[in-house]
Amino acid sequence: MTRSIVVGLDGTEQADAAAEWAAEEALLRGTDVHLVHAKEPVPEAALSLVEWESEERWAREMMARTAGELRERHPGLSVTSRVLPSGPVPGLVAAAEESDLLVLGSRALGSVAGYLLGSVGLTVAGVVERPVVLVRAVSAASTPRGPVVVGADVRQPVDSVLGFAFEEAARRHTRILVVYVQQLPLHAGMGPAMVPDFRLSMVPEIKRSVEVMLEPWRAKYPDVEAVARVAVGSAGLELVAVAREASLVVVGRRSRQSALGAHIGSVAHAVLHHSPVPVALVPHD
Repeated sequence: MTRSIVVGLDGTEQADAAAEWAAEEALLRGTDVHLVHAKEPVPEAALSLVEWESEERWAREMMARTAGELRERHPGLSVTSRVLPSGPVPGLVAAAEESDLLVLGSRALGSVAGYLLGSVGLTVAGVVERPVVLVRAVSAASTPRGPVVVGADVRQPVDSVLGFAFEEAARRHTRILVVYVQQLPLHAGMGPAMVPDFRLSMVPEIKRSVEVMLEPWRAKYPDVEAVARVAVGSAGLELVAVAREASLVVVGRRSRQSALGAHIGSVAHAVLHHSPVPVALVPHD
């Protein structure tokens, strides 16, 4: 049974964009949308009963308004909502575990600074054991309808990440662009003369390995055109560059947590903060 898509709402245009993306995704999946709002924890002594009730009323009215707009734009879509009893991080994590997908908004800061998820979004994306999609606030008219882009490592292919990407491409009736980037060696920054020529000569061999990796996925999804792309340089920069023509970028995140807590890898971090299109972060072992 397909479970609902959960959307975290906070009244911002970014959250509204996330709700709209989730509604379109829910129709593709044949499931419903569940809107949630988690209030920041505030000591009871700091809020009067009137203030607490006012905030509670605002949250419910905000979600009711969003739900109504989604139903109006997408007839037949089932939309439910609730105010979470706990704070944003534990509340969103718990809600996500009861769903198939969590969708959150990301805030644009400009071409130089990139896109700010916020501490809550970044923390939740780093710990939840469900795929998380981060969505920018853009108009529907400017939303690209290009391929699904997925970052892959031919040395350690991850079925959950590739599977998510192929499913999304199949739902959208679009192609999938599988990107593998051979990282530059540490001494590459010292100048072209210090970069071994063998890196470029290895590209055809690496691409053949990517093609072999894709064979079972092409067999499973015969209607999805899968294109392999091999580049040399920075994986994060390459994925952000190709994302400009994509409809969705899919990257993986190891679900293991370090002693310092959850960790989002450098490539995923770069894509989350700089991709101009929605990014799906898929946890894996």
